[in-house]
Amino acid sequence: MAERVAGLSVIIIRQAGESGSLYGSVVSRDIAVACTEAGLTVARELVLLGEPIKAIGVSSVQVELHPEVQIPVTVNVARSREEAEKQARGEAVGQAAEAESLEAELAAEMAAEEAAG
Repeated sequence: MAERVAGLSVIIIRQAGESGSLYGSVVSRDIAVACTEAGLTVARELVLLGEPIKAIGVSSVQVELHPEVQIPVTVNVARSREEAEKQARGEAVGQAAEAESLEAELAAEMAAEEAAG
């Protein structure tokens, strides 16, 4: 069974502020429901989540299938499916994406000034 569900990834859509902080948190019950919807029926007690997820992003969580068998499940918490797809590709979202965009604009302006001056 562990081989069959190896590499399982689930998406959980939640509301979050501009900074990426969730307006609630994702707990083991939420992850268990998402895993069940993805085809892996698991009780929330078997989701080994140290502390609730409180921000958007991608996390790896261990799920215990048997006392001696644990598998990693990728949990992608996002504000929308589109944002989850960007995160899965490794793209920055939210304030991180805005900061990267501003840095790129400033670097381009500085390069243009140096070329002109």
